[in-house]
Amino acid sequence: MTEAAQTADALPVDPPAIAPERDLFSKFDALIAEREALMATGVRDPFAIVMEEVKSPTLAVIKGKETILLGTYNYMGMTFDPDVIQAGKDALDHFGSGTTGSRVLNGTYEPHKDCEEALKEFYGTKHAMVFSTGYQANLGMISTLAGKGEYIILDADSHASIYDGCALGNAEIVRFRHNSVEDLDKRLGRLPKEPGKLVVLEGVYSMLGDIAPLKEMVAVAKKHGCMILCDEAHGMGFFGEHGRGVFEEAGVSDDIDFVVGTFSKSVGTVGGFCVSNHPKFEVMRLVCRPYVFTASLPPSVVATAATSIRKLMHAGNKRAHLWENSRRLHGGLREMGFRLGTETPQSAIIAVILEDQAQAVAMWQALLEGGLYVNMARPPATPAGTYLLRCSLCAEHSAEQVETIIEMFRAAGRATGAIG
Repeated sequence: MTEAAQTADALPVDPPAIAPERDLFSKFDALIAEREALMATGVRDPFAIVMEEVKSPTLAVIKGKETILLGTYNYMGMTFDPDVIQAGKDALDHFGSGTTGSRVLNGTYEPHKDCEEALKEFYGTKHAMVFSTGYQANLGMISTLAGKGEYIILDADSHASIYDGCALGNAEIVRFRHNSVEDLDKRLGRLPKEPGKLVVLEGVYSMLGDIAPLKEMVAVAKKHGCMILCDEAHGMGFFGEHGRGVFEEAGVSDDIDFVVGTFSKSVGTVGGFCVSNHPKFEVMRLVCRPYVFTASLPPSVVATAATSIRKLMHAGNKRAHLWENSRRLHGGLREMGFRLGTETPQSAIIAVILEDQAQAVAMWQALLEGGLYVNMARPPATPAGTYLLRCSLCAEHSAEQVETIIEMFRAAGRATGAIG
C-alpha cells in the first residue's frame, strides 16, 4: 500500500448526516397556543371536569359543590336503576371482572348472548351483534359493509365514528348537505347504478339536537337501490312507540337494513350494537375487524345493559316526562332570548349557541359556579365557527329542577352578556 493510501485510510471519516428530529406534535401548536391563552385568563378547563361523587342521574359533586347534571346523555336515567345495578353485581360475582378475549375466541359468555337477545326483543329483529363501544359499532359496520368499488353516502354533519368508519374502509365516499333530501337525491342520481351503495343516516344529530327527515330520505335511498344504516345513538329510548328511535317514529322500520346504537346514552352503561333482519348478517362476526380483534365487554357491563334494555321496553311514562322537560327548557331559553340549535324542541338535546369561544367559556363557567354542569362544544365537533353549550335532559330531572336550570341560565346569561 502506498504512503498516500495509508494516509487516506488514517483520515477520520465524517459520520453520515442525520436529519434533525421533526416534532410530530408541531401540527397541534396552534391549538396548544389557543388553549394556553384561554387558561391564562383564569377560566376552568371545560374539558377536564372531574366528578368526585355522583349521587343520582341528575346530581353530582364537582369541586366540593353539589351540581345539577345537564350534560351526561343519561337520557332515561338508568344508571342508578336498582335492577340494573343488581344485575351487574350478580354477573360480577358469577363471571368475574372481564373476559380477557375476543368474542370470536374466549370472550363470549352467557350475559353477552342474553344482551343480544334483549336487543332482538327490543327492536323486533332476527339478529343483534354487541360491540365493545358505540364508536366501534359504526367503525366496524361501515368499514365492513362497503368495500372497494362500492359507495358510502353520508350526511356532511355525520358523527366522527361514521367518518372514521369510512376512512377505515375502501369504499368511495359521497357527502350530501346536512338533512337535505334534495341533495341526497341529486348525488345518488349521479352515481353509477351497478355498484353497491350504503346510505348512512342518523336519527338525532348530537350537536344541535335536530332530527333527520328519515321518511323522505329513506324513500330516496330506496328509489336508488341503496341499503340503509341508521345510527340511533341519541334516539333510542324515547322516540317511537317502543322507544326504538326516530326511524320507528317515522314509520320506516321495514326499510332500514341496519340500526346501530350505543349503551352509553339511554341504556346507561357502555358498549355498542347493530341489529338487522338481513339473512346473511351473522357473517359479520367473522369479517368485521373492530368486532373480531378487540376484547369483549365485561360480563357485568352487558348484564346491566340487558336489564336496562328490557326495562326501556316499558318506559312510556319516562319518555313522556322527558318530552315535557325538553319542551319546558327549550321554551324557557327561547323566551329569555337565547339562540338555540332548533326552532322547536326536537329531542332531549338543546344547544345554546354563543357568539364565540370566549363567551361560550364564560357562560359555561358561570353556570358551573352556579351549580349546573353542561357540555361546551367547539370545532371540529361543531360546524366551523360555532361554539355552543349542549344541554342533555334526563327523564329523572324533576319539573322543579328544570325551573331551577332556567333561572341558572338567566343569571349566567345576564352576567356574561349573552342575553340582555
